[in-house]
Amino acid sequence: MRKDYLFTSESVSEGHPDKVCDRISDEIVDLYYRTAIEEGMDPALVRCAAECLATTNKVVIAGEMRGPESLMHGDEVNRDRIEEVARAAVRDIGYEQEGFHWRKMDVEVLLHAQSPDIAQGVDATGNKDEGAGDQGIMFGYACTETPELMPAPLHYAHRILHRLAQARHSGAEPKLGPDAKSQLTLRYADGRPVEVTQLVVSHQHLDEDLSSDDVRAIVEPYVREVLPEGWLTENTVWHINPTGKFHIGGPDGDCGLTGRKIIVDTYGGAAPHGGGAFSGKDPTKVDRSAAYAARYLAKNVVAAGLAERCTIQLSYAIGVSEPLSVYADLHGTGQVDERRLENVLREVMDLRPRGIREHLQLNRPIFARTSAYGHFGRQPDADGGFSWEKTDLVETLKSALTA
Repeated sequence: MRKDYLFTSESVSEGHPDKVCDRISDEIVDLYYRTAIEEGMDPALVRCAAECLATTNKVVIAGEMRGPESLMHGDEVNRDRIEEVARAAVRDIGYEQEGFHWRKMDVEVLLHAQSPDIAQGVDATGNKDEGAGDQGIMFGYACTETPELMPAPLHYAHRILHRLAQARHSGAEPKLGPDAKSQLTLRYADGRPVEVTQLVVSHQHLDEDLSSDDVRAIVEPYVREVLPEGWLTENTVWHINPTGKFHIGGPDGDCGLTGRKIIVDTYGGAAPHGGGAFSGKDPTKVDRSAAYAARYLAKNVVAAGLAERCTIQLSYAIGVSEPLSVYADLHGTGQVDERRLENVLREVMDLRPRGIREHLQLNRPIFARTSAYGHFGRQPDADGGFSWEKTDLVETLKSALTA
């Protein structure tokens, strides 16, 4: 491994056009789970694949669904309920602008029932267990760079924008708009992050006349609050609204799509990515659930002190329940044999789609909160959100691998 280098990751805020779409898509997933539970439908039978496009005062939602009767009428969905959820999401993000307003935007709903060909491959029938909702490869990663066991450049890029969003929502910074991006370049020395060499924050401002210096005066205190002491130095180069103006933001300024920020959602480029997006998908889709499982396993390996870095790969075929492969890479930092670890991972967690969903308790409305500021490195919630961030396998792994 290289010990001395520069590495960069970016984040985008909840008001970024792609994140607006991710939020709407995940709110629909939550709606289906919440309504299924309320109406007595087995939530394990819910199927969601909701994709969203957003542009100037227009939102288009398409995809395939299966859910409770109040949301499905044969092959058709309850468009009024879907539209209501989309408007509420945009209002919560904070868009009340001429070119994108939660009340004025046109919402087109093109959702329909799930294909029976896909359903028969995924559903459990007779002696056949529930299969994966698609083929693909998924990666999980953890490292010791932060207390959350996440790569530092991405973790702190997220925290900058999350803190600014808190200030905006509280009313402390009324001049800031919902759309923003951040980017951090960190210098590593002897394998550890020690300094920010380049820092980018591009933040929408509602006052058209604000200059880049004006925006810097607003955002700089929050950046300094979030970053570890000593990381900002006299050599750090700041790029705040480097184009000079960022008044028109969100889907009015740039078209958004669900699933277009997969590196922001995961590890900021510090680890491989299988290519599948998360938002808008129920957890029978292994793009989502198996990526959560892989992170869960990798995090527990590192939390157990078995390695300083861990990458896990899982692979699946549509309609097949067992993973096709399990791969572990400890990047030369491991205290255990990687082939033995691969076998133990299969023992400590059922990696079939049904097993993942039950172990992590994913059949519930916990997904809208994942749509911005990363799916990983978050604190587990009391209601089951971010369950894949728990480290409850630490002792099991230690016992299995160090005996």
